[in-house]
Amino acid sequence: MIWGAVVVGSLCCYGLKLAGLSVPRRILENPRVERMAALLPVALIAALVVIQGFTTGHEIVIDARAAGLAAAVVAIRLRAPFLVTVAVAALVTALLRLVT
Repeated sequence: MIWGAVVVGSLCCYGLKLAGLSVPRRILENPRVERMAALLPVALIAALVVIQGFTTGHEIVIDARAAGLAAAVVAIRLRAPFLVTVAVAALVTALLRLVT
């Protein structure tokens, strides 16, 4: 049963990719489509951060992950490199989980 799901999922992904390649250039060059394509990754990443950072199961929670996220925001505002930002967020989260 699991292999069937893998094959169906693979075919769906391939079909979606093929559909994207089949879109006429005049549609892709539309300014609204270009703007939406530029903003879509930001919206998806923001949604992922909110879901992973502030929920457990079906509940909204504020825990050490939120503090780690806040520390990452501070590091980004201070123009820290990506790896430093990730390390700061992980360290703050780990320390708060150790304390509590």
